[in-house]
Amino acid sequence: MSPGSVRTARPRVAVVGATGLVGRTIIEILEGRNFPLSVLDAVASLDSLGTPIEFGTQMLKVRALDSYDFHGVDLAFFALETGLSEQYVPRALEAGCCVIDNSRVYRMDPGVPLVVPEVNASVLRITPAPRLIANPNCSTIPLAIVLRCLDDLAGVVRIDLSTYQAVSGAGRMGIEILARESRNRLSGQEVVPDPLFATVPIAFNVIPQIDDFESSGYTREEMKIVHELRKILDRPDLEVNPTAVRVPVFFGHAAAVHAELHQPLDPGVLRDALAEIPAVEVRDRPEAGGYPTPQTDAARHDQVFVGRIRSDLSRPNDINFWLVSDNVRKGAALNAVQIGECLLAG
Repeated sequence: MSPGSVRTARPRVAVVGATGLVGRTIIEILEGRNFPLSVLDAVASLDSLGTPIEFGTQMLKVRALDSYDFHGVDLAFFALETGLSEQYVPRALEAGCCVIDNSRVYRMDPGVPLVVPEVNASVLRITPAPRLIANPNCSTIPLAIVLRCLDDLAGVVRIDLSTYQAVSGAGRMGIEILARESRNRLSGQEVVPDPLFATVPIAFNVIPQIDDFESSGYTREEMKIVHELRKILDRPDLEVNPTAVRVPVFFGHAAAVHAELHQPLDPGVLRDALAEIPAVEVRDRPEAGGYPTPQTDAARHDQVFVGRIRSDLSRPNDINFWLVSDNVRKGAALNAVQIGECLLAG
């Protein structure tokens, strides 16, 4: 294999952040896809030391991150918060490990590939092969897959979109807050808003803010979508106008997208083209329930589900669609594992 790539066809693998939502899902997917590893280490913070995690017939015991030795590890999946990735990814790289990082730290680094395998796996085949690969934002990944298809068909000029993002995008704590607030609301108890959701109640509510505001008035989450789509699609000129909204759903991000195209596109042509993509499932019937939703389709599934495909009423070159996907699986863990599979394939 080329210098800097994964060193063996059956690597020693570490999942760093193994007790979090994404880390546990990475381990589940590694098992489900029969990822060809020789040894799997589960690594997390010191307070998780010794926690048992099932992997096939094995029962892994979590190792402490602060004392973990990355020497001899071929491939590490990092599922840590930003500050910890900044601290520990360089250690893994210095030890000769290949790293796939799920945080935002390296996504916009021009020297680090930002990869959705269905869209731009070719960037992994550069020489020397990359030893650090960034996993995109959970909303960006499904959007990139559909927009690549749309761009190939008719050329995308601009997109206006609103995302409707599940609380699991904020980690396990997000799920716990929604569950607690829902119980309190239904039982008539006081609901105390949590700072995690901008000090606004999330139960039975929608919040038009995810992450901090920037000087432009857009949030950091919204600007992630803008910058990441441009990098993944290799479209620095792409016009993107996003609004990111947190909704009281446990799993499954959704997006309503309006795309301006260079030329008219029949919705049926887009349906047929999307249906040919293995990662995509089209659910697009103009009837009650003939479209995908986070609860009925996305949660616990690996596909990107697309529906409500229709032409704009007043602009012949514009088209609209709706998509949903599991933000923890395809939006994070599955995409990371697929990157690992690409690295092994060479």
